[in-house]
Amino acid sequence: MRALTIVGVLLSVQPAFAQGNEKFTGSNVDVRTVLTFKAPDAAAAKMLPEGWEGNSPASGPTQGFNLGLTLIDQVTVQDAEGKPVTPFRGAVLNIPARKKGSEMAGTMVFTGLMSAGGAPGAYGVYVSAKAKVEREVKTDSDGASRAEEEWEFKADNGSSIEVKIEYARGTVTRNKVEARVFSAAKPDFYRIYRFELASDVVRSTATGVDRVSKISIKATGEKIAPLFDGSQQLISVTSIPWYSRQVYLPGS
Repeated sequence: MRALTIVGVLLSVQPAFAQGNEKFTGSNVDVRTVLTFKAPDAAAAKMLPEGWEGNSPASGPTQGFNLGLTLIDQVTVQDAEGKPVTPFRGAVLNIPARKKGSEMAGTMVFTGLMSAGGAPGAYGVYVSAKAKVEREVKTDSDGASRAEEEWEFKADNGSSIEVKIEYARGTVTRNKVEARVFSAAKPDFYRIYRFELASDVVRSTATGVDRVSKISIKATGEKIAPLFDGSQQLISVTSIPWYSRQVYLPGS
């Protein structure tokens, strides 16, 4: 399995074989859209805990990004015993990071807006918000498909994230991924994601792909606004219509 530089994916009912004494904690199947940005370096660095630094990818469709926004619409969720859990909708903000002087690296989650039941979450950083998600896909008689999405998250503390996007759908790539995701609030804590996903990169400044016809992004809030001050650059947009994930905690 290869590491993924963006957060997002699906889930299966039976847990995959855990390595060592890892603890399986649950699984989920989602529809996701992932946006990556080159935000002000100083603002991004302030979101990382002491002893950590940015670790932007040097290649690939998200090359050079230092801020990720993962939009999540969960379809089904199960706990470790396979019992159903209420799905949530969310907008997660994260940074590719590594611990200074070590090989420890992954995705660092520092905040996010979640519908009922999703906050504060396993990482202890999410804020409860009202969520609205709309998606529409149209396919013409020639087989060409276009998608329109609206994501809206509004919290009582004034934080909000709104994304509207329209794009032409392309060929979907299927991958299996393993990733470590850390918490900015408690950086020694991380979860291991093993997932399979189908992804369609609809915009990438690194590869020259651009099938996005319209996009609007608005973001407010104490932790969010400094990263979206107007100088941020959109690096990529990835549609993930199918994401299946199993979640583990590392062994002691």
